[in-house]
Amino acid sequence: MPIPESYKAFRRTADGSSVEMTEEKLPSNLKPNHVVIRIHAVSLNYRDVAMMNGKYPVQVIDRGIPASDCAAEVITVGSEVKHFNPGDRVAPLFDLKSITGTEDEVEALGGDADGVLRQYAVFDQTVLVHLPKLLSWEEAACINCAGTTAWKALDMPRSSGSALLQGTGGVSMFALLICLAAGIRPIITSSSDEKLETARALGKPGQVQTINYKTHPNWEEEARRLTNGRGVDVVVDNVGPTAITQSLSSLARRGVISFVGFLGGFNLDNQPDILGPVLLKSATLRGITPGSKPEFQALCNFLEEKAVQLKPVMDKTIFEFEDSKSAFDYLYAAKHMGKVVISV
Repeated sequence: MPIPESYKAFRRTADGSSVEMTEEKLPSNLKPNHVVIRIHAVSLNYRDVAMMNGKYPVQVIDRGIPASDCAAEVITVGSEVKHFNPGDRVAPLFDLKSITGTEDEVEALGGDADGVLRQYAVFDQTVLVHLPKLLSWEEAACINCAGTTAWKALDMPRSSGSALLQGTGGVSMFALLICLAAGIRPIITSSSDEKLETARALGKPGQVQTINYKTHPNWEEEARRLTNGRGVDVVVDNVGPTAITQSLSSLARRGVISFVGFLGGFNLDNQPDILGPVLLKSATLRGITPGSKPEFQALCNFLEEKAVQLKPVMDKTIFEFEDSKSAFDYLYAAKHMGKVVISV
């Protein structure tokens, strides 16, 4: 495939409140370690819309290209690239600095660095990962952030225990599939009975337990009931600090709460003291960011092995590249089930 001199991309507007299409240039000279990729699909995360609605707690570059998750094809490689060839299916890391997982610096796609909502991109070979061959472009585009976050939040690889998954967004639905493939007992929450029915249908009868948190506002009590009073081993917490008391209450002794999101905001006013319950349960609270390169590749290997039963859950609406703004609006309105995907 010939490499164009220019391509289309979306950037955040000057006031940061929306996105607009732009014309971008590819570099005329390819560096020895660089790889040119053609992006075929992009999926969105809540952080992408939070950046445009004043709800993202980290400063981002002005007029940056949004989105961190994509599936792409290698078009050409530099003279010193050894691990990638034209035609390979690849994706860049969410954090371009997280090569081993021990780095102190962070450079997150779509935030600190230009993201992937564009037709072409150039990356150093060190930040690319081979994608599973058995997934479609759209399915493979769901792995980068949501998939590796779910993988870390569940403390994979493991094959036992139970997990409470908050909501039916990208991370929770990916975590649900990992649980089903790995033998972990999942409980998933939502305010929509329709979404919960869709979640149950992903497993065998009775395999996926569900809680409607509108019907059961004290959902932590329902979680304990579903586990015969024991509580769950892991909570994949998308809500954040405002739900910490209920998350702790739903937790088994020596359980783990993995904070992966902030849908409930960061308001800590009038929050109860949690140190007592944490100590009494010997609980672990940990913040989760998307996976490093080894974790990303481990997840891709797992997906390749389990591909028959493990397909990322995408919303029924796939957006065209030119209609990317509508995809952001759709995600922010919480109309989605699973990942919101844009075909490039």
